[in-house]
Amino acid sequence: MIRAIFSFVFVLSTFALAAQVPPISNVYVFDLKVESDSVFKFTKPRYLTDFNKNGYNNQPSFFSNDELYVSVKLPHEQQHDIYAFDLKRRTKLKVTSTTESEFSPVRMQDYYSFSVLRQEINGKDTLQRIWQFPVDRMMNGKPVFKYMDDIGYYEWINSQKVAVLRVGKPTELHIADTYTDNTKEISENIGRCLKSRRNGSLYYVQKSDEVEWKIMEYNVYSEKINEIIETVPGSEDFELLYDGTFLMAKGSRIYKFNPYKGDEDWLEIANLRYYEIENITRLALSNDNKIAIVAD
Repeated sequence: MIRAIFSFVFVLSTFALAAQVPPISNVYVFDLKVESDSVFKFTKPRYLTDFNKNGYNNQPSFFSNDELYVSVKLPHEQQHDIYAFDLKRRTKLKVTSTTESEFSPVRMQDYYSFSVLRQEINGKDTLQRIWQFPVDRMMNGKPVFKYMDDIGYYEWINSQKVAVLRVGKPTELHIADTYTDNTKEISENIGRCLKSRRNGSLYYVQKSDEVEWKIMEYNVYSEKINEIIETVPGSEDFELLYDGTFLMAKGSRIYKFNPYKGDEDWLEIANLRYYEIENITRLALSNDNKIAIVAD
């Protein structure tokens, strides 16, 4: 039993668009209030995925302050589908229901479209491509890139350019142009977390070896790369607040670092063990500072 967390009782709606066993993961949402440089309060806890607590619920992404999209796999199903959670109305909507699996939902910058990473089976091969759909789901989607089919993770930089992690040994970070299909390699041996800011900065984790991981900044305009800080040991997922504060988690603890306010190292700001939340991996933020947390 999760203590002091309200489980949502959702009304389920469905809307259908035209293999390995994933780990069990769940999604929680808190309101985050920043009271000072060192005081962060996590309030109004909500447990979103009680309907699938033994399944896969991951890669949350806020489409608005009250809409959270998540990749979900129910234990009895083969594929991962995208669900939309309305936090205000306490409803959920099954957005995709295809034979393929969809991951990493993101609202695109035109506001009318969203993208996902789709795994497509082509004979003995598995293709991983970015697909684009209208938010109103009035028509089927289409691939963003026709030939780039080895994408593991991605992040929109603007309406034309997207950062992609291309799967391989080593992994490669590329900046891809949706108008021309051209790509430019930026780095190798990167982590899965990619975050961008409207000033052209792209943040990613550089994995020099098995233990030395650093958050890096690449500016798409100047093409300069700067080192920000070493990650919290063993963690590779991070989030960014509006003021440039980085958030990372390890176990049940959440840490912050702001290079613009004189921080020299990560500072612990929360321990969610009271809620029996452990092994936190991904984080996602809304514009009004709701925070979605993925944990075992």
